[in-house]
Amino acid sequence: MLGKIKKLLYFPIAYYFRFFAKIQLSRWKPRVIVVTGSSGKTTLLHMVETQLGNLAKYSHHANSAYGIPFDILGLKRNELLITEWPILFLLAPFKAFKKPYPEKLYVVEADCDRPGEGKFLASLLNPEVTLWVGSSRTHSMNFDKLVANKEFPSVEEAIAHEFGHFLEYTTRKVMVNGDSSLLTRELHRTKTQIINIKKAEKLESYELGHSNTKFKIGGKEYEINALLPEETFYSLAMANELLKYLDITPVPYSNFKLPPGRSSVFSGVKNTTLIDSSYNANLDSMTVILNMFDKYPANNKWAVLGDMLEQGKEEKEEHEKLAELVAQVGLSNIILMGPRVSEYTYPKLKSLLGDASKIEKFTTPREILDYLNNHLKGREIILFKGARFLEGVVEHLLADRSDASKLCRREKVWQIRRKQWQI
Repeated sequence: MLGKIKKLLYFPIAYYFRFFAKIQLSRWKPRVIVVTGSSGKTTLLHMVETQLGNLAKYSHHANSAYGIPFDILGLKRNELLITEWPILFLLAPFKAFKKPYPEKLYVVEADCDRPGEGKFLASLLNPEVTLWVGSSRTHSMNFDKLVANKEFPSVEEAIAHEFGHFLEYTTRKVMVNGDSSLLTRELHRTKTQIINIKKAEKLESYELGHSNTKFKIGGKEYEINALLPEETFYSLAMANELLKYLDITPVPYSNFKLPPGRSSVFSGVKNTTLIDSSYNANLDSMTVILNMFDKYPANNKWAVLGDMLEQGKEEKEEHEKLAELVAQVGLSNIILMGPRVSEYTYPKLKSLLGDASKIEKFTTPREILDYLNNHLKGREIILFKGARFLEGVVEHLLADRSDASKLCRREKVWQIRRKQWQI
C-alpha cells in the first residue's frame, strides 16, 4: 500500500518543487547541457567537469524529478531520512528567489526511472545540448505496463522513448551513441544538429592497466587514472565534441575522478585487490564491467555479483543472460548473492560451466563476508558488482579502514539498513 501511495504522489509532489525551480532557472538563465542515458552518464558528467572546471555548475548526486529541482534550488537531503521533508517544503519558495548561481553553464545528469520523467525534466531544462550515451533495461518494472497496454512493442523501446524527450526539447545540438539502434530510432524527434558517435569510426585502441585506462581517438592518446570499460569511449568522444562546440581548449584528464562505487580500486586484506563497482547494476552495466574485468591484467580473478533490481517481467531473462555473460569471463571463483542470482543465474551458470567450476551462492552480504574471510588465501583480485549492500562487504575487507569514506552510500539511511543486514 505504501508503495502505491508513493507512486501516486511522485509527480504531484515533484511538480511542487519543479514550479519553484523553474522560477530560479528563469532568473539564472544558464546554458544547459544535459547528460543522459541508462548507464555511463555519471562518467561522462565527470569527464565534462574535468574539462570545464569552474566554468559550469554540475548536478552531482541529483538526476531525478526531485534531485534536479533540488539542485537548482540549492536544497539537499543530507541523510535521506523522511524527517528532512518538512523543511524542504518550507524552503522551496524562498530558494526560488535566491541569488542565481554565478556559472553560465549548467551540466545536468538526467535519468528516466519511470514513464513521464523524461518529459518532466526535458521541459524544465530545455537543454541547449544533449549528450545521450545509451539506453537499456533499467528500472524496467516501471515500464512493463506500457508494453502490456501495447503502447510499445518492448520495454527497451519504451525506455528509449522516454529518454527521447530530451531530443525533442534540445535547442541546438544532440550527440548520441550512433551504434545503438534504440537511440538512432529516436533521432527523428529532434530538429537540431545531430552528431553520431560510432566506435568503428573513432576508436583506434583501448588498453586497460592495473589502475588506469588508455584510449586512442582520432590519432590522439588519452590516459585516465581510473578503470574504465571500452564503452567509455563514447563519453570521451562526446566530451571532445562538446568542447569543440563550446570553443574550449581541451586539458589532460589528470584530475579525472569517478564517484564512489564505480570501479574504485582498493588494497584489501591479505594483499588482495578490491574493485568496487557496487553502486548500481543492470545487465548493460554488468556487461561492460565484466568485459572490462576480463581484460584486467591479472590472474586469480574473483567476481562477487549481486541481484539486478527493478527488472520487472524481464527479471528471469536478464539474470539468465547474466549467467551467459559471466561464463565467458576468465574467473577463478564466482560468488553470487541474492534471491534472483541464486534462482536464475546460478543454475544457468552450472549448466554452462559444469561442476568443475567454482560457483557459490548466498542470500545475505554477511554470508558473503564470512565466505571471503574463510577462503581468501591472498593476492586475489575481487570485483564487486550488484545490489544488496555489497559496499558493506568491501568496507570490512579494506586494508586501510579509512578508505571506507570513499565507498558509496555513506548517508545515515544506508548505515541503518546495512546494520539491519548485519554488515
